[in-house]
Amino acid sequence: MKTSLIVVLVLLLLLVGYIISIYNRLIRMIETINNNQRQIDIQLDRRFKVFESLINVVKKYMDYEKTTLKDVVALRSQAQQAAAKGDTAGRMEAENAISRIAGGLNLVFEQYPDLKANQNAMQLQEEIVNTENKLAFAKQAFNDSIETYNAEKKSFFQAMIVGMFISKLDKVFEYWQLSDDKIAEHEDYTVKL
Repeated sequence: MKTSLIVVLVLLLLLVGYIISIYNRLIRMIETINNNQRQIDIQLDRRFKVFESLINVVKKYMDYEKTTLKDVVALRSQAQQAAAKGDTAGRMEAENAISRIAGGLNLVFEQYPDLKANQNAMQLQEEIVNTENKLAFAKQAFNDSIETYNAEKKSFFQAMIVGMFISKLDKVFEYWQLSDDKIAEHEDYTVKL
């Protein structure tokens, strides 16, 4: 009788330990997703600051920057308001619109040879491209962490643990989508020899 009681207690301890390890793993995944979201926020702020710097450099070259600045500031404000309201879809839409503006800057540079030759403008243009690449990488890391978390929480034993701690473990995250231009670019990708 004493041996069976010890076996039952050991099994209960193992079960509790297993539940705790699943709980902790899911919490770590949620924190990873939150950290990846903060990394996207850092890149979005960086992009906005680079845009402001670029626009200050190109002011003497073109009138285009006035509308660009207004559009970027309006979209940035829209994105911040959506984030404050918890409207992730609205925020993503505004941020993707800023990405489309960034993609159109190369055409503007082509129209102004003096601007193309300006070292500061070239560095800032390169910085925008780098920031867009870092932003795409951060979005991909965020989406990947959501995918991993969703797959984990739907697994058999994990789903039971999530059911026991719904308020802590059953989180819903919205994926960052690529802009329509980026999707088309990826679909039209061909190797150039």
